[in-house]
Order: sequence, then structure tokens, then C-alpha cells
Amino acid sequence: MAETGSAFDALARQFLDSLSGKSPKTYTTYQTGLARFREFLAGRGQLEAWQPSSLGPSVLEDFYGWLVRRHSRERRATVATYLAGLRAFVRFLARRALLPADVTYEQMRENAREVMGRASYKTPRIDRRLPLLVTYVLELPLPPPSERRGIRRLEVLRDRALMLTLFCTGMRREEVARLDRFDVQDGSSDRALITGKGEKERVVFFDAQTQAAIRAYLQARADTLAPVFLRHDNRRGQSPGHGGVRWRLSPQSVWAIVKRYARAVGVPATTHHFRHSKASVLLNRGASLSEVQDILGHASPETTKRIYAHYQTQHLRDAFDRYSASAEELVAELPATARDP
Repeated sequence: MAETGSAFDALARQFLDSLSGKSPKTYTTYQTGLARFREFLAGRGQLEAWQPSSLGPSVLEDFYGWLVRRHSRERRATVATYLAGLRAFVRFLARRALLPADVTYEQMRENAREVMGRASYKTPRIDRRLPLLVTYVLELPLPPPSERRGIRRLEVLRDRALMLTLFCTGMRREEVARLDRFDVQDGSSDRALITGKGEKERVVFFDAQTQAAIRAYLQARADTLAPVFLRHDNRRGQSPGHGGVRWRLSPQSVWAIVKRYARAVGVPATTHHFRHSKASVLLNRGASLSEVQDILGHASPETTKRIYAHYQTQHLRDAFDRYSASAEELVAELPATARDP
């Protein structure tokens, strides 16, 4: 970073250095957010003289307003991502008692919330034919071991296990890509403890069909490399790296595989549609919002409720019909003495 704004830059570096336990994605998100905040300060002529003691209670809402003006209110995800970096930085400063004595992080956060309001979530649109992607892959003929030296066979076995894992568990593509064979006990375990979004741990569950597909794929590989899902293309390189890290299937590759089968079947779908589908099936078959929250790894039940509550409409209608009563029915239940005017 440039020398101008050295006080900000020094603290920003300390903050980013403190993120060693976070995922690379979190590090990049916060780094980008701080870069935007640096632009915000520079545009106001505040960068050179900036000190943490100059932060006022409205800094988060001021930065939010600046982001909205630059990116528009429609790009809420972009704005929220940049704001998350500054929020984390302010928490870092608060833990080190560097904020002004009369300003707290909680105060800043509440002020920003008042301005931002509640985020609006679009209703997920899921094609009811989504399961056809899974059945299509399961019905693919298994290539002979001689085809492409067995590589094509491994790819089909991998894709069967991958599609079933996405469909069965509702995991995010990053979570699926990070799965190790130790997590699933080579396919013998019906559950796995994973670290998901926000570095939060949760348990995911596998049905018997998914377990069998994982076992078949790992057995056919005949290696001891750690990742459950590997690349098998010719461009993966000669060396797998320590434990197979260089050959691990990336989140983007997981997404590309789903898109390839979506095109083959003619059903619009991405990896996240499997996650939405899992939630809607669970809810429509009687699971509670809190149970779906835990299965999917949402940080807050409010997230689950805002995104998926519409799937319970029929359940609410059933309850409405089952427990409502007409005025005549309620009058009939009154004691005779109470019915006389």
C-alpha cells in the first residue's frame, strides 16, 4: 500500500494478518472491503489524517450510503460484501480498545441496520425436474476400464457420487469440494462433520445410495489421496501434491459439472438449486424451520424463514382449514344461556 494513509494501512495489515485462521475466501472478502473503505476515506480527504479515534458512530452507515451510490441498491450482495470487511475491521479495533471512548461497535452496527433495513430475498425458483439430473447421471452406462485408460470410467463414477452428494445433503459447492475421504470414512459413514460458511461446523448426512456411490468411486480410484472428489482430466498435472491437494476438484469445477448435466437434460440448474431443493423437500414433508436451518448450516433462523417459508404455504393452508371455525360453529359451542341476547 502507498505511504499516504499509513496509519490506516498499518492497522489494515495487522487486521488482515490476524485472519490466519479464516478461509482464503473470507480473507479476500475482507481485504476487498477494506480497499473500498480506503477509497471512501480518500474521496473525502480523510485518509492522510485518519486514526481509529476519528471513527464516529455513523461510519458504517456512511460507508453503506457511499457503496449504494456507487453500485446501486439493486446490487445488495456486492454492497453487503464490502460492508462486511469494514464491520470486521471495526470489531478488530474494538477488541484492541482503539475506538473512541464514547463509540461502540454495537452502536455502529445498529445505526447501519436502521439505514439498511431488512435484506429482501428473492423466492428461489426451482425446476421440479431437477432430480432428472441425478437420474440421468445414474443411468449413464459405465465405460469399460480400457476407455481413456480408465479415466472416463472414473469420471462417471465421480459424477454419480458428486450429484448424489449435492442432492442428498444440500451442501454448498465449496463444502463438497473440501470433503476428504476421512470425513466420510471412505463412504462407510452416514454423516460427516464439516466446516461451512463462516467457519461454522455442522453435521451433514448421507443416505445409503450416496454412501454406495462414494464407496464405488473411491474403490475404483485405488489411491490414498485425501480429497473425495478429484480431477481426472489431462491438464491436472503430473504431481497430485501433498495428499492430492493439486488434484482436488475445485468449487468452480463442481459448478461446471452440474451445468454440463443441466444442459444435457435440458433443465436450468446450478449447484445452489440442489440446496434450495433439499430445503423445500424437507419443509414440504414436515421438517421444521429450525431443523432445516441446522441441516443447511444457516447462521440464523431468520435466513431460513425469509428464504424458504413460502414453501410451507400449503401446510399453513391445511392448518387454517383444520383449526378454523365458522361463526355458527362457535356460537353452537356456547352455553345456551350465553346465546340469549
